[in-house]
Amino acid sequence: MRNIGQELEKKVRNPRVQSQLKEMKKEILSDSDVQAFLKSHQDQVNEAMIQRSLSKLYEFVQQKEALAKGENTKFLYFYPKLMMNVNYIDLQYVANDEFLAQEKERHRRKRVLLRDLPQDLREASLPKFDVSELQRQEALTLALEFIEGVHPNSSLKGKGLYLYGPFGVGKSYLSAAIANQLAELGHTTMILHYPSFITQMKQAIKTNKVQERLTELKEAEVLVLDDIGAENNSSWARDEILGVLLQGRLSSGRPTFFTSNFSMEELGKHLAHNNQGDEEVVKAERIMERIHALSREVAMGGRNRRYGA
Repeated sequence: MRNIGQELEKKVRNPRVQSQLKEMKKEILSDSDVQAFLKSHQDQVNEAMIQRSLSKLYEFVQQKEALAKGENTKFLYFYPKLMMNVNYIDLQYVANDEFLAQEKERHRRKRVLLRDLPQDLREASLPKFDVSELQRQEALTLALEFIEGVHPNSSLKGKGLYLYGPFGVGKSYLSAAIANQLAELGHTTMILHYPSFITQMKQAIKTNKVQERLTELKEAEVLVLDDIGAENNSSWARDEILGVLLQGRLSSGRPTFFTSNFSMEELGKHLAHNNQGDEEVVKAERIMERIHALSREVAMGGRNRRYGA
């Protein structure tokens, strides 16, 4: 059996191959980026090191040229970069701006947790929030005030907003825009459709998941309860779910936001009457005290924007 190593050595010693290798080396060393790298590391590089590193230098030049031509490269969204290693020149692949932007967007989206709400709320943004109507300006001003008090990756404290008004005026959009802006600053927000949540909590009784779900919401860094007041109000949902949840949020000081068709006064009246027809004013007042402590009430008006904020 022939020795493969010996066969390769013969081919490398072949004058024609030697000529090709010499020409390839000349081409590599004439590359402007290679020359710049060698010049900046001239105190570390010698001829023997260059010879040992020819394969890496060749790959660098080939990949760089492919990128310039818009052709496929070894790693999509990464560009080649020369670097010094122990006794040879090495090659690393660095993420390009497009990849970094995609990663940033992916992480931002992961920080906004939507529950039973349209996914297009992920595109909501404060700059796109239309304030051509006076009834929306105060809400945006307070939203910006909240954001201005936030620092990247620092713990969040303080009051959220209680946004109320007619259908389609942009309450959910604005709360999602706040969440998306917070995500840019490294903070996570859970936005859930409150009526759907109450329905799911009734089902969670069967699987003994009530406390687990409540704990998830109590510990959310920022929480938005969307469309509160639209749920079928029962004493259990009000006292054992909403009351416990709000007390947990209040104790931790974590920001909590609300959207509703009801003003706080109207919500209090709604909560005072359960689905059995009983009037429980004191219990409703306890809930409203917590909502007042957690948020600032702000009215929103204007035209119905249900299909575009």
